[in-house]
Amino acid sequence: MTTGLFVTFEGGDGAGKTTQARLLEEWLRGSGREVVRTREPGGTEVGVLVRDIVLHHRGEVAPRAEALLYAADRAQHVATLVRPALDRGDVVIQDRYLDSSVAYQGAGRVLDAKEIRELSLWAADGLLPDLTVLLDLDPEAARVRLDADDKPFDRLEAEEADFHARVRAAFLSLAAAEPDRFLVLDAALPVTELAAAVRERIAPLL
Repeated sequence: MTTGLFVTFEGGDGAGKTTQARLLEEWLRGSGREVVRTREPGGTEVGVLVRDIVLHHRGEVAPRAEALLYAADRAQHVATLVRPALDRGDVVIQDRYLDSSVAYQGAGRVLDAKEIRELSLWAADGLLPDLTVLLDLDPEAARVRLDADDKPFDRLEAEEADFHARVRAAFLSLAAAEPDRFLVLDAALPVTELAAAVRERIAPLL
């Protein structure tokens, strides 16, 4: 039985998840809360190795293999980092979780979304976030942001526009199916306005 609070940030590449996760962490720490901020993939030593494969491997990774690698990272991450933090009563703020697998591997790679979700839930031993913030951004606007960063694209960022359109549609469908868990925000809004909306939604959960 967890006693902490589990908050995840989701959205397409370039939507600003890392920025909002950092701002939420700063606000919570300023309020005296113990916070663990992490990400998937790559939140553990095992995860760092998985991240290098799924995002930076130059050769082919079959879609099902990719889905299984993300699930393996999730199983390790939840068991060794997330659940222990929640059991301590900490707030866990996480950049990406199982909704990303459903969107990217399910819709993006055109695998069965239901199977991907079931695989992810099995890997995570059924753990769902208390709140998922979906930063929604048009893929074309996201690409402009990524181009401005002037750094090499990873394997997912480099996918074609139709891939990212499917991912965005999948995220919005997931949010519509679970409105009590999701907070959907227009990621084109100012950073400070988005941060305020996140704080307003999370405050009653603390």
